[in-house]
Amino acid sequence: MLSRRSLSVAVAVLLGLAVGTPAVAGPPTPAQSGAAASKKLTSAVNVGGVLTHLRKFQRIADANHGTRASGTPGFNQSADYVAAKLKHAGYRVTRQNFEFPFFQELSPSKFSQVSPTATTYVNGTDFATLSFSADGTAQGTVTAVDVNLTPPRASTSGCEAADFASFPRGNVALVQRGTCDFGVKVNNAAAAGAVGVIVFNQGNGTEADNADRYELFEGNLGGPVPVPAISVPYALGAQLAGTTNTVVKIETDTLSETRTTQNVIAETPGGRADNVVMAGAHLDSVPEGPGINDNGTGSAGLLEVALKYAPLARSAKPVNKVRFAWWGAEEGGTLGSQHYVDGLTPAQVADIGLYLNFDMIGSPNYVLAVYDGDNSTGTGAPPAGSGALEKIFRTYLTSRGQKAIDTEFDGRSDYGPFIAEGIGIPSGGLFTGAEGIKTAEEVAAFGGVPGLAYDPCYHQACDGFARTGADAAVYQKIVAAYGKKIVGNLNVFALDLNVDAIADAVARLSFDTTGVSAPGDTAPASASTGGGGQRGPIPTA
Repeated sequence: MLSRRSLSVAVAVLLGLAVGTPAVAGPPTPAQSGAAASKKLTSAVNVGGVLTHLRKFQRIADANHGTRASGTPGFNQSADYVAAKLKHAGYRVTRQNFEFPFFQELSPSKFSQVSPTATTYVNGTDFATLSFSADGTAQGTVTAVDVNLTPPRASTSGCEAADFASFPRGNVALVQRGTCDFGVKVNNAAAAGAVGVIVFNQGNGTEADNADRYELFEGNLGGPVPVPAISVPYALGAQLAGTTNTVVKIETDTLSETRTTQNVIAETPGGRADNVVMAGAHLDSVPEGPGINDNGTGSAGLLEVALKYAPLARSAKPVNKVRFAWWGAEEGGTLGSQHYVDGLTPAQVADIGLYLNFDMIGSPNYVLAVYDGDNSTGTGAPPAGSGALEKIFRTYLTSRGQKAIDTEFDGRSDYGPFIAEGIGIPSGGLFTGAEGIKTAEEVAAFGGVPGLAYDPCYHQACDGFARTGADAAVYQKIVAAYGKKIVGNLNVFALDLNVDAIADAVARLSFDTTGVSAPGDTAPASASTGGGGQRGPIPTA
């Protein structure tokens, strides 16, 4: 007869258990594999590598009239650089060409009142050229078209051809912002015989709560128009609307035409093609400058992550395919990402599990902002699953001892086409601020200088390593606040943090998209919130 201990040993052997040793753990879960991959990838990416790419973008711009705008040799050479690096790393690289409307202001526009009182208005304070304005001189009597100066100033001014039924040919049309696109208003005015168009801000709501509807604004006409067109603040527009027989002159020096540009797409050979993890950044600058922060930082950061992810993907065999994108013509209205999404079949849309967007991640007077995927601000309509993406970024930044704030899905960067109605792909991303003004509360969280823009060189020639033309006094304050963290128009500390956060998210999601998407999901419908916001393409309405 077996003793009680011998019987226990025999039972253990029959059950396949080792006596006196711990049970062998099972294979790691997808989440555990993602965490391990995150540790390797965040250690591999290096802000020095990101700066190397950024300095290459700067040299490209320097050799091409100071710009990397889509439709210029500077952009094409930037795309060549990115594509060559990705091919060498082993990615499947495609270059997607498309035509787009190109606009450049060759020299500053002028605007003046000829009579009854000769007045010269100040460019950038009293008026701004609308993107895609025609080149030339327009002089004529100002005629207000269906404007509404009575609160709440609801306006359809210029939206219908009928608004111009009695418009005197040869005059300058004054139309009010509201309801329809600026391009509709300007083209309707030109068809009625206007020689030029002034679009003034709407003035709806209170100025204290709705300043962006009172102050001077930049606007995008969406494509070439036949007459010179400018924008002015509400106060100046209301003043012109309240006078008679006022003659003005608009002088513009612009280039507006159709050009060709491209998107650069790279994806891993392996991984599930029915649950693609996608990440993108726009590669183009504005024509006015090299775009080292906007959006060299997003492009260079994403490139560095992609290059360091490639060997990890070959060895670790992630579950999901990863696709990286560098978009063209974002500054013209997210045209590259829109072209890409428009070309997808419903099945291809469903195969994209999520999209991550990185636009301006090294602003000198930075904040650490995460797209509001859980809609905690109540201002948007992010697709289901976006909240889980927000949590990934916030968790990583918290692990680095950092705070984070929400930024709205306001439709003004390349996530817009992905979250649009009928597409509804879960989305997220990072942002460090553009022309918005830093508050005292944000200084308490992130340091820096209150009352100054997050990026004082936003959409200017000084957005580069040399900061050519920058306001020296402004940067003295920022350098005094951050010291050696400031390199050119960059905050290297913020850039380093954000690139690590990108690496963490890509690594984790390549193994596990629980709470975000599942293989073969049909993308839910979601409404894009559209409209204003702090950065990105110039608004069209």
